[in-house]
Amino acid sequence: MDFSRLKSQYRDELLQNVVPFWEKHSPDRVHGGYFTCLERDGRVFDTDKFIWLQGRQVWMFSTLFNRVEQKEQWLDMAQLGAGFLKKYGHDGAYNWYFSLTREGKPLIEPYNIFSDCFATMAFGQLFKATGNDEYAHIAKSTFENILKRADNPKGRFTKTFPDTRPLKGFSLPMILCNLALEIEHLLPSDLVEKTIEQVLHEVMEVFYQQETGLILENVDPDGSFSDSFEGRLINPGHGIEAMWFVMDLSVRLGRPELAEKAVQIVLRTLEYGWDKEHDGIFYFLDVKGAPPQQLEWDQKLWWVHIETLISLIKGCQLTGNEQCREWFERVHNYTWSHFTDADHGEWFGYLNRRGEVLLPLKGGKWKGCFHVPRGLLQVWKTLEAIEQSPH
Repeated sequence: MDFSRLKSQYRDELLQNVVPFWEKHSPDRVHGGYFTCLERDGRVFDTDKFIWLQGRQVWMFSTLFNRVEQKEQWLDMAQLGAGFLKKYGHDGAYNWYFSLTREGKPLIEPYNIFSDCFATMAFGQLFKATGNDEYAHIAKSTFENILKRADNPKGRFTKTFPDTRPLKGFSLPMILCNLALEIEHLLPSDLVEKTIEQVLHEVMEVFYQQETGLILENVDPDGSFSDSFEGRLINPGHGIEAMWFVMDLSVRLGRPELAEKAVQIVLRTLEYGWDKEHDGIFYFLDVKGAPPQQLEWDQKLWWVHIETLISLIKGCQLTGNEQCREWFERVHNYTWSHFTDADHGEWFGYLNRRGEVLLPLKGGKWKGCFHVPRGLLQVWKTLEAIEQSPH
């Protein structure tokens, strides 16, 4: 691989194409915050504001300011979202709503703990950029709420009947692998260590299924397999994304064996999740090969592919595994030939199984200013590190 050429490709796409798209089309200069429901050319088609996407964009622009260049316009963009979130995004006790009207009136109750996770990330990163203690307080208070809710994330908003099939999900321990490092600068070291060990155990031992080499999305409370739609569910993108979080933790902890195991899980998930007929990675699968419950199971999604590129390039960097390099080239070629939009900027999010654009939107209820720019930044910086490595 030509690391120098690839590094320039990812950097230029981020700074000349993707970030300018969001800078131009997403700011709401009247009410604060961001528009995320954007058509192919950036026109706003809906003005509702989804808290986790608002938080992700605050985090993204704060990260650009902290890691790329201290541009005032990036800090202003981050604070445009942070001011809106601070004023309207929570119930006063830092329980974060799911969505608001354009003006900031709550639409959906704070049932979704991932609103809290991305608010924590947002204010933790913005504190790094500004040194504003209020942002640190919001991040720490929200993180404390997350830990309190961890055993029952949806609380009174859960739809499941108590005790019949009390499954626990992969998503929260997965995100905590990343979140613990994201706000490590704000937390007592013993809490960081305890959280990291706990979530690593969950991700790499409880949800990881030894027999198949795959990560399950849901397990019984004791970690055993549930032969149900939810228990058989494989989300290849989730499993692969979590592995680059684990690779980051392996560096932080000085435990290279963690990175080796993470790479093996990535490769196994790709073997299982790759569409051998049309290429690309399936959205959902059943671990027993049964028909998945999700009707969109065979779609090809932007975030799945960009997160895979991050895990593969980090796998190359940390382990030198040749299969990571081969798979990186394969996934890179698919991703860049199917998701990018040379005419209007940013990337498409949703393709059908054959790789044709299913929805031409650039942002919506689930897609915002996050996976594409974060992925481009991560791959760029990892390629830079590989290029500068003496080996």
